[in-house]
Amino acid sequence: MKFFRRIFSKIFSIIFNRLTVVIAAIVVQLVFFLLIILRLSDYEHWINLSFRALTILMIVYVIWKDGNPEYKIGWIVFMALFPEVGAILFLVFGEKKPGRGLKKRLDRQEALHRNDLMQVEPLDLVGDNRERNTAQYVAEHGPYPLWDHTCSKYYPVGEKLFADMVEDLKNAKHFIFMEYFIISGGSLWDEIFEILKQKVREGVDVRIIYDDFGSMKARPRHFTRSLSDAGIQVMDFNTMKPVLSLVYNNRDHRKIMVIDGYIGYSGGVNLADEYANRIVRFGHWKDSGTRIEGEAVWNYTVMFLNMWHAFRGTNEDYRSYGPHVWHPGEFENDGEVQPFSDSPLDDENVGESVYFEMLNQAREYVYIFTPYLILDNEMETALKLAAKRGVDVRLVIPGIPDKPLVYAMSLSYVEPLMEAGVKVYKYTPGFIHAKSFICDGKIGAVGTVNMDYRSFFLHFENSTIFYHTSSLETLYEDCIETFRRSAIVTRKTLHHHLIGGLIGFVMRVFTPLF
Repeated sequence: MKFFRRIFSKIFSIIFNRLTVVIAAIVVQLVFFLLIILRLSDYEHWINLSFRALTILMIVYVIWKDGNPEYKIGWIVFMALFPEVGAILFLVFGEKKPGRGLKKRLDRQEALHRNDLMQVEPLDLVGDNRERNTAQYVAEHGPYPLWDHTCSKYYPVGEKLFADMVEDLKNAKHFIFMEYFIISGGSLWDEIFEILKQKVREGVDVRIIYDDFGSMKARPRHFTRSLSDAGIQVMDFNTMKPVLSLVYNNRDHRKIMVIDGYIGYSGGVNLADEYANRIVRFGHWKDSGTRIEGEAVWNYTVMFLNMWHAFRGTNEDYRSYGPHVWHPGEFENDGEVQPFSDSPLDDENVGESVYFEMLNQAREYVYIFTPYLILDNEMETALKLAAKRGVDVRLVIPGIPDKPLVYAMSLSYVEPLMEAGVKVYKYTPGFIHAKSFICDGKIGAVGTVNMDYRSFFLHFENSTIFYHTSSLETLYEDCIETFRRSAIVTRKTLHHHLIGGLIGFVMRVFTPLF
């Protein structure tokens, strides 16, 4: 009896939870919208002809305008297949129109604090001209400055990162800023929440930003109320409502923690038990993350405060949260560090461009961890070209996928990469969620940026570039150990199930739209 009660309770919670209700309401509105357009086109012949003429004009416009070719192809194919509705949907949802309200708020806030992110130290801190060019690009177009007087630590698994994070939280004296895509109920969050409540009682300023969609399914019940009751300031990003809009595609995928202005954590890890391997979901969950201490943490502080104030309609003097306010002494120096953020609401794809930079300047090797492999033409070409000119390019993808459809799409890219000389590995112990790049042991990036369309074009992301730091040695060692534990993909082992393979190739056409 208890078994059936538990099953019924689980089914009931799936059907009637907020995520299911919101998605169902949006689907109903979309179907209703499409039916109206189709009925109009059937009602009068001239209306149907008008829709088709509009579709032709929109296709010509998409071909003519500058933009990502895969995005253009996706819209062209969609409008050709559905001429009655394709052009209308492009007019409503195309060209990042849904996100313009978000962009207006963020642009206003970032403009107020542009001077807070000016490059102060000279860029010749970095030894190599090519690396200096990368640092200059991020400093000017991020814009996020390069810093020295910072030490860093790389974590090959989430449980090691969380062990240090918990200790740093316990030692916080002044403020804690947290921004995460997923905050999930479980033992990890319970442990952190208890510390945060104690910190508030001690007078520490605690603020949390979480993504409403990312955390919707798994966050604890009455989450926002519990935080507020404990004295923690909280903001949910881009709240999901039962209203049809593609603005919900723009999610806050960042993972940032700032403690007292001079300690910062980031990487692929969300605040959920699977990221610390406290529960098993898809075998062993391998992630990566970093801890930085010093002046470079300032970039993350400004990122957080810009997001916080942009959507709360407030402002304050950021200088009171600087790295030297609560750490007046000099910081240790260990190479150069450059945290950066990427927005889906502008025309500068910083996250993807940083990956391009490392592929293009590589002479010996580029090692990459990514859970998803859904590439645009430019990234696929860059990977192939690096391999063709003799660079040892290796990618590690999951051995046990978390999303079968996305995995099928990822596998559709593997064979063309292999033919160009790229080595692809499957992490056989389980699921690899890490997003790490390392190039020739001199430059690397660890953060939230997956090698897929959502990270490159739709999500708010962040990462940290390391130049000649000791943490790169640890990252390199982790790569070698991960290759050892993984299985290299060959033509014999790359099995395409007919249906899954067909779905993967078809979905590649429409992925850039959504």
